[in-house]
Amino acid sequence: MAATSPQQLIREFIAGSAGTTDALVEAACTSRDPAVLVAAALVAPGRPELLVRAAAAATCIRDRQLVAVASAHLCGDHDRALLLARDHLADHPDAVLVAHIAALSTQH
Repeated sequence: MAATSPQQLIREFIAGSAGTTDALVEAACTSRDPAVLVAAALVAPGRPELLVRAAAAATCIRDRQLVAVASAHLCGDHDRALLLARDHLADHPDAVLVAHIAALSTQH
């Protein structure tokens, strides 16, 4: 599966497109895009180094907040993930990956 951009790959992941999981993990091997690394961490929760790399690559507040939401979710702190996601989405309503993580957190 060849996505045209990291954003398209993220959208295909959220939509549940076939092959996206493997494509995300493969893309994460070389990516420095925090969103790609966070999405890959969601599909491969046994690889905490992906979140470490995402945190290191996060150069703006928006990206650091994304990493914080994902970290809380993956650590099982779903209430915190939801609170962080709400704050983030208030400022960035187009943040589909954060909205996706929030939806995942409400299922726990």
